Amino acid sequence: MDDDWIRPYSPGAGRWLVIGWEAVAFGLLGWASVGLFNLTGAGVHVLAMVTAAVWVLAGWRILEMGVYVRPAGLRIRGLLRSRTLRWEEIAHVRLHRHTNKIGRWEIEGGLTVLIERRDGSMVDTELWAQGIDFHRRPHAFREVYHDLRNRHLACK
Repeated sequence: MDDDWIRPYSPGAGRWLVIGWEAVAFGLLGWASVGLFNLTGAGVHVLAMVTAAVWVLAGWRILEMGVYVRPAGLRIRGLLRSRTLRWEEIAHVRLHRHTNKIGRWEIEGGLTVLIERRDGSMVDTELWAQGIDFHRRPHAFREVYHDLRNRHLACK
């Protein structure tokens, strides 16, 4: 990542819980794979190395996930991909009340930050008021939202 991108908030401690949970899940996957495919010797070592490499890469991406800013624009790093937008491409930075529909029921999902581009498309961010970064810090979520909004307005 370039040196001039900054994350305008500190990541939550819950990220380490997620990485630990994934370590357990990958361990169980490896154990089940050894039993299922009757792996021995070199097969077990290769599986262990591949599983460890995937876990390290996924853990690194989890630590790096989030929204980054610099004077020229905004970068959203997700688990599998990153998106970079210039401030000029952004029409609005706004809050969105997310709901999940299950049949006829709607379950409140909390507030998220959405980026509306000038072409009308919407870009989801990794910023969620109930997420691992802001669950116990609602003031930090509001501060980040206002910071992004103010940076966008300053570039108009």
